[in-house]
Amino acid sequence: MYASRVRASLRGWGGVGAMAVLCALALAFALLLPCTQAPHPRTAVGGQRVAGASQVRADACEDSEAQKQTLSPSGADGPTIDAIKARTGARRKLIVGVDQNSYHWGYRNPNTEGAELEGFDIDLAHRIAQDILGDPDAVQFKAIPTSQRISAIQDGRVDMVVRTMTITCDRLSQVAFSAPYFKTGQQVLAPKSSPVTGYNGTLAHKRVCTAAGSTAYTKLDADKKAGTLPASTDISTTVPNQLDCLVRLQLGEVDAVVTDGALAASQAAQDPTVELKGEAFTTEYYGVAMKKDATDLVRRVNRILVGYRSDGWQASYDKWLSATLGKDASASKPPAPQYLRTS
Repeated sequence: MYASRVRASLRGWGGVGAMAVLCALALAFALLLPCTQAPHPRTAVGGQRVAGASQVRADACEDSEAQKQTLSPSGADGPTIDAIKARTGARRKLIVGVDQNSYHWGYRNPNTEGAELEGFDIDLAHRIAQDILGDPDAVQFKAIPTSQRISAIQDGRVDMVVRTMTITCDRLSQVAFSAPYFKTGQQVLAPKSSPVTGYNGTLAHKRVCTAAGSTAYTKLDADKKAGTLPASTDISTTVPNQLDCLVRLQLGEVDAVVTDGALAASQAAQDPTVELKGEAFTTEYYGVAMKKDATDLVRRVNRILVGYRSDGWQASYDKWLSATLGKDASASKPPAPQYLRTS
């Protein structure tokens, strides 16, 4: 009965809102594979110690630099990769945490047989599985909320997270990241008829939605405390999954959404009544997140990304993102990584 009322209330949005709710409900269909926790290697591949292999120094970390720093690429196996390869039968798969509600990123398409997962992040996950296990389909996807990305890695529920996850100093103290694979920045999404013009004073007395555990909320909270965001801006609405913010906006429960511009553009493509307001006001980079001590896996993913940037990245961008972000992908290409020296 409740679902019927929600569908009825969203009918005026041309069915887009209903699709959003449907995607949110699709969490019930997340694939469940018994958790296999990889060992905790503390040496680099080949048995060499990696005492200096931490991606950043906690006492001198700046997001702008940390986002580019990572371990040097390597094609060698190590304890973490060995554990993945040791899985047998139907369990011999790479376990990847993804989104299933982000249009053109990690999206369970209801119009495909079996509601297949598709998008830019999904393409990358298949490429990683191909390299490690020799089969692009040897991957088990687990849908996880934004707020559980780090805990899913730490608890061993997934081998890695490929889910529009921004590299930050705070997150680097909890997990390890690959080299960046995409560049974006925070932007405001609001109805076309809204007086909001961007991340500025027009957000005064407005209700803004963000995803719990997101860099968007962290930025808004810091700016509000610093006085650079109007004190009257209400940032109390947070949701487990970013798409839920679009639903809240459609229902009139919030006035604007703040999220990565890459995600906001895809949401605007789903709903023609909303648009991006103003320019991006941060610079952020997505990375593949893994266990903090899974150095062999981090190095392997970095080697994969070297090849993917020259063969695969552009094709995936053209397929999924060019319609919303533009045919020129230069603004979205990640910077050259800075490989850390290890001792």
